[in-house]
This record gives sequence, structure tokens and C-alpha cells, in this order.
Amino acid sequence: MRLRSFLVPLALLAVLVVVPFLSVDLPRILPGPLDSPGTLQLLALCLVFAGVALSYDILFGFTGLLSFGHALYFALGVYIPAIALTKWEWSLPAALGLLAVVAILVPLVLGAVSLRVSGIAFAMVTLAFAQAGNVVVQTNPRGLTGGDEGFSLNFDPLPDFLVGVVNTKNLYWLALGYAAAVFVVARLAIGSSTGHIWRAIRDNERRVEVIGLRPYPYKLISFVLASFLAAWGGLMWLLLIGVTPEVTTATLTLTLLVMVVLGGAGARFGAMLGGFFYTLLDYRLRSLSGEERIQDLPDVLRIPLSEPLFLLGALFIAVVFFVPGGLASLPARVRQLTQRRRAREATP
Repeated sequence: MRLRSFLVPLALLAVLVVVPFLSVDLPRILPGPLDSPGTLQLLALCLVFAGVALSYDILFGFTGLLSFGHALYFALGVYIPAIALTKWEWSLPAALGLLAVVAILVPLVLGAVSLRVSGIAFAMVTLAFAQAGNVVVQTNPRGLTGGDEGFSLNFDPLPDFLVGVVNTKNLYWLALGYAAAVFVVARLAIGSSTGHIWRAIRDNERRVEVIGLRPYPYKLISFVLASFLAAWGGLMWLLLIGVTPEVTTATLTLTLLVMVVLGGAGARFGAMLGGFFYTLLDYRLRSLSGEERIQDLPDVLRIPLSEPLFLLGALFIAVVFFVPGGLASLPARVRQLTQRRRAREATP
């Protein structure tokens, strides 16, 4: 079993690495062949949100902290390097160094304040900080954030292999590297002694206090680590999409929560599965909803099929009701149903 836990991720990583070399076409699922720039960009976004969803699961699924402000730290990864590269004309290493510092200090300070309360109060405080970040972006202080319009990234400091449609495959591999790095860091953290305490806090925080441990510093470690990983996901969004103010909204955090629940909170691959497939469905349903064959259907079918959020919501409700453990629990549930069927057949 231990060997299998290493072989499965490595085999999946090997398959994903060779995707840009494949000309396979998956109609209705992907916008074009696997090696086309449009498909690689979409798959790169799916991998980015697989990693960001896992960062949120460190908080929610493994530590039991319901945050409504995770988008703030994702937005830091978008705006901090973009401002440093474009407005201040810094070099790429300097911009990345600034992001690393900010991605630790900001969640350290805000987490230290937010974690003074718990439960719904904690969720509201994190939401308030995220909304403050959204207000800062919208007000465009000193012309740094671009307000509602955002601004164009200066690509001159970036390496040539990351610029241009022809290099989309390199951005895909970079996104794959990000997702793999988040997975490794998360698994090491969750498997450590600190990770065991996170799960104990999630299950019964009072019991952790009774045995003589202070939950606060462990929750703060979880908060800072999750936020730090999310910030680098924001950097990937910047390279793939650019500077867009939508990354500062609370809607993004709620989307991450849906991804985690859809995939399976606290499961080994659950959050990553949820992040990947939710992003894929979101973009593909938006594209398919405008097709002529959908518009020609009767209203009873055309109206719901033209609303991607309606379909995603219906899928989410179905998963919650029929697969409460999320997509990650499907293999175990299938095995359980198969065993029950065989047991009934074997009964005389």
C-alpha cells in the first residue's frame, strides 16, 4: 500500500508531462487536440486550481478552518509581481523575492488577528480582510492596480520561453510543476506531527487543549502555509491570464470551497480532483452553452443548458447527496456496492 501511494502520483505525473506531445482530440471535452495552445492553456488553469484547491483544503479539510478570505492571498500572487514588473520595472528575481516575503508576512499578520476568534466569527473576519483587499484594488491607489480594468503585464523581464502562444506548452509544464509542488508540500505537512495536530484540532479542538497543546500556533502555521501556496497559484494565473480584478472577490473563495467539497474535503487527492474538474467544466460549459445546437433546443432544455452555473450547481447538489465523500470517495463506494451485490448473489 505504501509503494502504491508513491507509484500512483508518479504515474499520473508522467502521463501529464507528455500531454503537450499528444495530438489526441477529445471532442466536447476539450476545445481542441491536446497539443493545441487553447487546450494546453485550459489544462494549465485546471492544474493551477487543483493546486490552489489543495492549499484551501489544508485549512478547511485538514484543520477545520472555514475561511472566506483565501482569494486575498491568491490575489497577492497576481498583483504583487505584476506591479513590481510593470509599474516599478523590477527584474523577475526581485519580483519573485518580494512575492515570497509578502506571501509570508501578510498571512502571518492577518492570520494572527483572524485566529483570535473561531467558527463563523473567524470566517467573517477573513471575509472582511478579503473585502478590504478588493476595495484597495478597485480604488486603484496611485494607479498601481488598474481598478476595474486591471492592467497589461510587462513581459520584457520574463524569459522568452514563457512568452507567446507558441510557448503555451512551457506554461503548461510550469503549472504542472506548481500543482506537483503543492501536492508534495501538502502531503509532507499533513503527514508530519504538526499535520496530525491539525486533524486533531479539526476533530476536537478542546481535546487538544486538554492534553496540554495550544491550538493557536498550529492553526497559524496552517493558515500561513495555505496562503503562501495560494499566492504562487496567483502567480501562475498572472502568467496564463493576466491581471484581472475578479481574483480579489469573495466569489473565488466560495468557488474554492465548492471545489474542495466536490472533490472530497480532507481526502488524499480530493481537493485536486475537485479543482481540476470544476475548472474544466466551468470553462467548457460556458463554451458549449453558446453553441447553435443548444440554442435550437426547446426552452425547457435550452434555458438550463445555457446557464453553466445552473449545471454546476446541479452537479454539486448531486455529489453532496449521492457521493457525500466527494469524487475521491467514488472508487471506495463502487467497491462497496460491488461487494454488496456479490454478497447478495452468494446468499442462497
